[in-house]
Amino acid sequence: MFDVTKVKNDCVNWIRTFFEENGRDCNAVVGISGGKDSSVVAALCVEALGRERVIGVLMPCGVQHDIDMAQLLVEHLGIKHYTVNIKDAVDAVKNNLPFEPSVQTVTNIPPRVRMTVLYAVAQSHNGRVANTCNLSEDWVGYSTRYGDAAGDFSPCSNLTVAEVKQLGTALGLPDVLVNKVPIDGLCGKTDEENLGFTYAELDRYIRTGEIDDPEKKANIDKRHENNLFKLRLMPSFKPEL
Repeated sequence: MFDVTKVKNDCVNWIRTFFEENGRDCNAVVGISGGKDSSVVAALCVEALGRERVIGVLMPCGVQHDIDMAQLLVEHLGIKHYTVNIKDAVDAVKNNLPFEPSVQTVTNIPPRVRMTVLYAVAQSHNGRVANTCNLSEDWVGYSTRYGDAAGDFSPCSNLTVAEVKQLGTALGLPDVLVNKVPIDGLCGKTDEENLGFTYAELDRYIRTGEIDDPEKKANIDKRHENNLFKLRLMPSFKPEL
C-alpha cells in the first residue's frame, strides 16, 4: 500500500541530503508548467529547503492558455519566480534550420529551449535544476531527451501519476493543480490522447503487471522498449589500454 505521508517525508529528506552533498546552500530551480508534476516538485522543494531557496521559472511559448495555473502555483507557494517567453528563441532555431524540420523535431525544440533557460537561471542563481518527470511518463518515453527529461535531481521519477497526485494532496496543493487534465503543452492534445491509453491503466500495469486490453498492453510494451535509451546513461566507448 502506498503510504503517502512516509513517501512525502522520505522524499523531502532525500532532497535535503542531495543539496547537502551536491550544493550546500544552493537553490532549487523548477520549471513551472502549472501541471501536477512541476507543482508537486516545487512544493517538495519548498518543504525541504524553504521557499527562499526555490526559484520557479514560467516559460510560455507565445501565448500559453493555462499560464494562470503556473501563476497560481508560484503565488500559492510564495516563491521567487521569473517568466521567460521562449517563442523568439524557438522561432529562431526553426527558421534558421537549412532543411524542413519534421513534426517531431518542431515538437521537441521548445522543451530543449526551456531546459537551456532553466540552466541559465541556475548558473546565475547558484542553483540546481529539478527534473519534474514521473515514472509513468518515463516508462513509455513520454518526455524529451535533453529537454524535460534532463535535470540535476529528480524527486518524482520513481512515482506513478496516481502517486504524484496523492503527494500533491498531502502537500496541500490546490485541487485544480493536482487534478488538472495533463496536456503536453506542445501540440495541444492531452497526454492520454497522444498515448492511446489512460494513466490509470498505465499505472496499474507498472505496479501490478495487470492490464485488461491486449492492444493497450502491446502499445505500452512497445513504447517502453523503444524508449529505454532515454533512461540509460549515454553509451561510451572504453578502449583497451
